[in-house]
Amino acid sequence: MQLTFSPEEEAFRDELRAIFAKVPEDLRRRSEAGKLNYPDDLVTTTRILNEHGVATPGWPVEAGGRDWTPIQSHIYREEMSLMHVPDLLPFNVGMIGPVIAQFGSPEMKERFLAKTANLDIWWCQGFSEPEAGSDLASLKTRAVRDGDHYIVNGQKTWTTLGQFADWIFCLVRTDPDAKKQAGISMLLFPMDTPGVELRPIQLIDGSFEVNEVFFNDVRVPVENLVGEENEGWTQAKFLLGNERSGIARVGYTKTKLAKAKELARQITTASGGTLLEDPLFAARLAELENDLLALEMTQLRVAASSADGKPNPASSLLKLRGSQLQQDAMELLADIAGADSLPVAGLDASAANGTADVTSPEWAQLSAPTYLNYRKVSIYGGSSEVQRQIIDKAVLGL
Repeated sequence: MQLTFSPEEEAFRDELRAIFAKVPEDLRRRSEAGKLNYPDDLVTTTRILNEHGVATPGWPVEAGGRDWTPIQSHIYREEMSLMHVPDLLPFNVGMIGPVIAQFGSPEMKERFLAKTANLDIWWCQGFSEPEAGSDLASLKTRAVRDGDHYIVNGQKTWTTLGQFADWIFCLVRTDPDAKKQAGISMLLFPMDTPGVELRPIQLIDGSFEVNEVFFNDVRVPVENLVGEENEGWTQAKFLLGNERSGIARVGYTKTKLAKAKELARQITTASGGTLLEDPLFAARLAELENDLLALEMTQLRVAASSADGKPNPASSLLKLRGSQLQQDAMELLADIAGADSLPVAGLDASAANGTADVTSPEWAQLSAPTYLNYRKVSIYGGSSEVQRQIIDKAVLGL
């Protein structure tokens, strides 16, 4: 394969850098430090990129997307990470936006797509339930038709950033007598609809990133049904396929390894040299950099082979290794921090992901909570176990 980018692709990279530079530098510094202000920083970033036509490149062109090649899409994701531009809200950009563009009525597209692209509506995802996580088709939340409305009752969990959401896209069971995949529909409704209750879930790092959402006789207009009744499973599979694109996050892990190298260069060991000069540390860092380079080459091959628009089952390998390397990078940073990683802020809603008033550097105090939080990346978007099964059957043919 060709391991260098063409002059046209390098010019495309320069164009993106000029656009990404318009995102305020202080905002990008907060992104680099893991200290984003929610929801304001994501709203600001999205509206700047949307103004320049690069907030929703994966959408159909007629819905505001860009006709980019897979390599251009790879460059876009990498440059966003390298310039510390925050990831755009995936529920808008990678999930419900493409679903509405594909399955929504003309009226629904007119109503939602522009506002979704500009983050005028903040969406959250109502998929997982306490007994329907990996086996999503077993969901029990019910929607019963009552004239011009559906009456929704049930519960969702792990609703990420739902505390900021204006609307939810929700999978519900509309035909309890059909086989489990066949009786599901997708509804859209505001989070302030009477009967919707949101309860935060505190995570291992002290943050409140996810929530439980309860529905008690929630009335949803029939016009808020996406596509046809009982076709929600088709829409869910389409959405999850979009969710897994770019999930390897090679560019993001590159920034973390670069940060690790910079910090190790500043830390003096007992022998008098820097941590970067320590043979064991240097070998560990070099192994991670080589593994990441191998993953990047694999990602480029997958991108190049996806030019026909069909999904490549090897993308499961990207998800699997990408998750592992993100976690390895976070572990490396926590190890560099050493004892300075121990102080953390009190675990309450106002101090979540905060730092303690001690002399330990802020980056070091955040390293342990971030390491713990990143246990999630080998679960969301298809767990590592699921990815191994896909590789087993679809790639290796075993």
